[in-house]
Amino acid sequence: MLTHYTPQGPDEARRGVGPLIPPLSDTQRPLRQQVFERVRAAGLIPRVQVAKDLGVSPASVTTITSELLDSGLIEEVAAPPRDGETVRGRPAVALGVRASAHRVVGVKISDRGETAVIVDFAGNLIAEDSIPRRYGPMTVPELLTVIETLLDRVCAKAGLTRADLSGIGMGLPGFIDNAEGLVLWTPLLDTRNVPLPALTSQRVGLPVWVDNDTNLVAMAELWFGAGRGLSDFAVVTIEHGVGMGFVMNHRIYRGAQRVGLELGHTKVQLDGALCRCGQRGCLEAYVADYALAREATTALNWGHKEGQNMTVLLESLYDHAKAGNATARSIFRRAGRYLAVGLSNVVNLFDPALIILSGERMRYDYLYAAETLAEMDNLMVNTGRPRPPIEIHAWGVRMWAHGAAALALAAISESQLSPGREIAAQ
Repeated sequence: MLTHYTPQGPDEARRGVGPLIPPLSDTQRPLRQQVFERVRAAGLIPRVQVAKDLGVSPASVTTITSELLDSGLIEEVAAPPRDGETVRGRPAVALGVRASAHRVVGVKISDRGETAVIVDFAGNLIAEDSIPRRYGPMTVPELLTVIETLLDRVCAKAGLTRADLSGIGMGLPGFIDNAEGLVLWTPLLDTRNVPLPALTSQRVGLPVWVDNDTNLVAMAELWFGAGRGLSDFAVVTIEHGVGMGFVMNHRIYRGAQRVGLELGHTKVQLDGALCRCGQRGCLEAYVADYALAREATTALNWGHKEGQNMTVLLESLYDHAKAGNATARSIFRRAGRYLAVGLSNVVNLFDPALIILSGERMRYDYLYAAETLAEMDNLMVNTGRPRPPIEIHAWGVRMWAHGAAALALAAISESQLSPGREIAAQ
């Protein structure tokens, strides 16, 4: 089954954000944290329902929610009446996250530009802005200047100052150690092993967290999209590179050294095409933007120089394929076959409940044509059971940035709810 999915915007008030973890399935986390996350996920929820969902006494919930109310993390809201219900006397009260408790910035750094969003503690969008960038790797000082400029611009749009913010989440492609705060390698910088969160924090005066950008697309799905109610799912992105984020047991899985799940750099051809990581035969070297551009310039004898607008070239290639050009169609078909190899490996290794294909290249339907999915089916281990459903998600760069904001929201929530590491609510 292949589904095209256009999600609702992440700024819908009181709809709840964050993973929808089934009741009684996550009892290892502190009860205070479970209560808060239940309120956040629900949007609005009565105390009695929180107690029922978590299987604890109403008295325990009352005690914990009183602490959360006193700390300013949640608030009481008059619950709307049900359809046809007549309210007599004092209206029922529900609990919700206090949106103004914290505001965070999410930043998506890409080959073509930078996008930032500001969201409140309940996940509602306050402001967004984007700036283009020149093609090619930057120096660290250049990137820090770009981040600071974008931060000031989006704050101006929101009518906020840096002092009104609690932190910044950032996503960029490459090998990122989220726990250590290290950018081990990214095609966007001219050097390796950069402590980008620490350097950015020194520059702008705010806490900063960083992760691989595809992990943050998965985070966006987990917090705002189709993955909220799933314990295990995969997100594969195809843009200038090929990335993968995987959610396992309602959490982003990163591997023992926090740099796993690099689907784009799994090998599909020994001694094959050169990848931008420096190795040969990577999946990305056959599917990503620069791979399609390389094939077009070779097979169609099109001129394309480094630094030229690749989007224009790819759009022209796609138009030729749609018009029936056999060579252009074969380029997409070849990329689709390699993508089928990658997706079949994802299924064989992880058996996810859902695979989400995302990114700008998803408008090129040749990459997920019926022939590609049939080839994927043939490459999967035949268990007698159907493969997981595949959805195509039409999210733009704002949602990548919103996933980065979710990274900051999650970090701040953990700090607020862990003894001895509290960040004061605003």
